[in-house]
Amino acid sequence: MTDSNPTAEQLTAHALLIGDRINTAGFEGQVLSSTPLALRVGSSGIAVVFRYGVVVFIGLSAAEEAAFLERLQPRTYGKITPAEEEWAKIQIAKEAEEPIPVGGPILVKEFSLERLLLVADALSKSVVLGRDEREVANVFDTIEPFARELATLGKTSRNRTDLLKLIGNALLVQHRVSGRAAVGEKPDVLWDRPDLERLYARLNDEYELSERVETLNRKLAVIADTATTLSDIIDTQRSLRLEIIIVFLIAFEIVITFYEIYSRNAH
Repeated sequence: MTDSNPTAEQLTAHALLIGDRINTAGFEGQVLSSTPLALRVGSSGIAVVFRYGVVVFIGLSAAEEAAFLERLQPRTYGKITPAEEEWAKIQIAKEAEEPIPVGGPILVKEFSLERLLLVADALSKSVVLGRDEREVANVFDTIEPFARELATLGKTSRNRTDLLKLIGNALLVQHRVSGRAAVGEKPDVLWDRPDLERLYARLNDEYELSERVETLNRKLAVIADTATTLSDIIDTQRSLRLEIIIVFLIAFEIVITFYEIYSRNAH
């Protein structure tokens, strides 16, 4: 592969989560890679499009980004407004290694397509995790008052509709997080370039991808348990109502029976 921009000393990478899914099939342009879809934009820029709703721009101007996003609009489903975004600087490393200073630019030996695809992959997963973390936090904020009420009073004042909405939100977040980018999976480019494993490992560490996924999975487990508990509470409440109705009907039948016996004896 050739360098993306051999004369530049620094490139800007801009990741945007614009929707739940992007249809990449049949996209017109100068294709540099098919998995993920990477296209040449302008003289030296690259746009990397991921099916799980993320596009990463490398070396593009604001106008070029806006024009490319317009092309993606009809292909984007479940649009996210405002879009989740993340920025990074990519520089040529002066040393033989490719270190990633904490909070600093991403250093690479060269601006080869394979290395830029690895950076785009890490940024795309990071931006997806960022939104998922907020989604999970919002569900926890919704669950907390309910849990506090249960702990304090031993019961809840919420009606069945509120509980079902809470379960729906919990399940929706669980579905979104589980169905998005497979963060634990390595990008396809590593199959052809195993020598870039160390760079990918450094990117993984820099953006704490594995740790964030583990934390999300633990929180999702709590959400799933909460949804199960809420379902049990709803079932218990319904069972209690049914038992009360049955007892009332039995009592009513007994009253009617005694009344009929009394009426016969009276005659």
